[in-house]
Amino acid sequence: MPPELPYRPNVGAVLFNRAGLVFVGRRAPRDHTDQGAGAWQFPQGGLDKGEDPRAAILRELAEEIGTDRAEIIGEVPGWLSYDLPPALVGVAWKGKWRGQTQKWFALRFLGEDADIKLDAETPAEFDAWAWVKLAETPAMAAGFKRPIYERVAEEFSPLAAE
Repeated sequence: MPPELPYRPNVGAVLFNRAGLVFVGRRAPRDHTDQGAGAWQFPQGGLDKGEDPRAAILRELAEEIGTDRAEIIGEVPGWLSYDLPPALVGVAWKGKWRGQTQKWFALRFLGEDADIKLDAETPAEFDAWAWVKLAETPAMAAGFKRPIYERVAEEFSPLAAE
């Protein structure tokens, strides 16, 4: 992997409903480089230059699931990074990044299920969604993201339904 490629700054949301379950979306296929298609994941997205991560996570929720009706209730200390699989380096994100460095937030969902609209952005990030137990999410994630999901699940486990 070319060491000169930087990590893409990113934010991630673990969105808890009133029952302590978390939102996951199934990644819709976008193009031939999308090895994450079909995997379940939390909403996440790129951080614009100079953008505050707390503002960015609400923007990402609105873009990806059609609602930002949430409040931040927790944050993983520091940033968590992952590398892309070697076959995607130089291909994904137009070859600009080696992986992502992410700031993760826990949020309480203040809306209703009907507020969630997967077609809020085109093309849609997700083609299905569900509320699941936080402890189940690492096994649902794409393999190269699994260590991040394990850390996030551990960090936010006090907020989760058992």
